[in-house]
Amino acid sequence: MGKAIRSHSAHHRVFALSEGPASDPSPARRAAQAVDALRHGWPIIFYDYREPPVRLLPVETAIAREASSNHMLISAARATTLKLANQRDAAVPHAPVLIRGAESFDLNAALPIADPGLDLRNPLKGPFRAKTLAWEKTAQVAMELARIAGILPAFLVDPKDAGEAHPIAPSDLADYSETGALSIATRARLPVSASETAEIVAFRSSADTREHVALIIGTQSGDKQPLVRLHSECLTGDILGSLKCDCGPQLDAALAAMAEEAASGGWGVLLYLRQEGRGIGLINKLRAYSLQDAGFDTVEANERLGLPDEARDFPVAARMLELLGARAIRLMTNNPRKVEALTAAGVTISERVQHQLPDNPFNTRYLATKRDKSGHLLK
Repeated sequence: MGKAIRSHSAHHRVFALSEGPASDPSPARRAAQAVDALRHGWPIIFYDYREPPVRLLPVETAIAREASSNHMLISAARATTLKLANQRDAAVPHAPVLIRGAESFDLNAALPIADPGLDLRNPLKGPFRAKTLAWEKTAQVAMELARIAGILPAFLVDPKDAGEAHPIAPSDLADYSETGALSIATRARLPVSASETAEIVAFRSSADTREHVALIIGTQSGDKQPLVRLHSECLTGDILGSLKCDCGPQLDAALAAMAEEAASGGWGVLLYLRQEGRGIGLINKLRAYSLQDAGFDTVEANERLGLPDEARDFPVAARMLELLGARAIRLMTNNPRKVEALTAAGVTISERVQHQLPDNPFNTRYLATKRDKSGHLLK
């Protein structure tokens, strides 16, 4: 990783000029590199011409183990757990919160503050004080980058001994989208149990390392609207047969329905989206599972982690359909958000096809939460 930029003049050269040096990465590339830096535990530094630079070190993955800081950036939900929500500077819902402790934070002290899964082992924390956050937009972007990276949304602020940082501007995140850069990488015949003549299509984006796929069942035809299912990756349900969710049975039932569609002359498309845990990542999803075991429902567990309940990028699915030539579809879903998101992205949905399966003793509360808190329909 190159040297961090340490002055406002350097910031102006990299971020403010519309035509910078050829070696300067694009805003989307800087954002992608920042996500990569957070995964690797490297600090990032935000430059904004309206305010001083802000250097942030991810608490969960930090490799600079000697780093320390007087301040931490945490989520509003975590601030509530730490009894800071009654303080003026921590009272705004969902806004990141800047805190200061009685002593400097090192990483050993910071991790239990960041991770609610460690609360029982580390019950005594603080006292902390919420401080005025003069760079709220930067803080919000940092939280979103943490979500994309699949790590806990918590940072040491302007830490000592953190090493060189990757430069980024808060505005770069707006250009970080795999949708426009998405393209078909390859396609091949893939016999599956539901259809021996199925075809798999792989998609790649220069802005993201995740590779989504589509499985086409039946003969693709521009005259007939395909039966489409958006299925978000679920390692525990799809592969391991978890009973905590209904993902595995939903996947199997969708493929079976598409096979029936193909048998009657139609066709179907399964979009398999690499957006584990509704976009929060596998590790954070498992953290949410642990909190569910402690009594929280799906939405409450995500909130306690400082993460959104729904963070999937449905426009990616719309772009996949566009590349496949499927602009009008029949959508298998009970989730109105999928219908709204695809419609907003230009996909014509002629019919919403119900896709509901029986519950079991382990996922009854999960399905009830989807219905009562996430707005999923029963029919």
